[in-house]
Amino acid sequence: MSLKKFNTVLAAAFILFILWFGSEFILSPETTAPDFGLPSWPSGDGGGFLVIKGIRDVVLALVLGVLLITGHRRALGWALLVEALAAYGDMTTVLAHHGSVATALGVHCLTATAMVINGLLILRETRTVVPVAATPTPQPA
Repeated sequence: MSLKKFNTVLAAAFILFILWFGSEFILSPETTAPDFGLPSWPSGDGGGFLVIKGIRDVVLALVLGVLLITGHRRALGWALLVEALAAYGDMTTVLAHHGSVATALGVHCLTATAMVINGLLILRETRTVVPVAATPTPQPA
């Protein structure tokens, strides 16, 4: 499997995972929220924050999907690097609120790190190599 195919499959997997996770927070936030890693969740009118988190994830997935489908691979690499910060932020939030360390590291940190690796591989795949001009070697007089 070529690097480009590997990167495409991995990016598509991230897009589908983020889209699914975000959709779950929009459609059934009460059943999805406990898997996030935080020890307690807002209730009543505060439950709207869970839907906001779902919308954020769906938008993040759509940005990646548009870049993948339109073939803007270099921008996709940069977007993966930037969007990994959301997953690192989720990890930090879970740890700062005394949530599940296993979920913080095993889900959020692992996802963010894999996104960084995928982004860096795509940037490597799309780099342009500038040919070095041959310099004449000095001749003895």
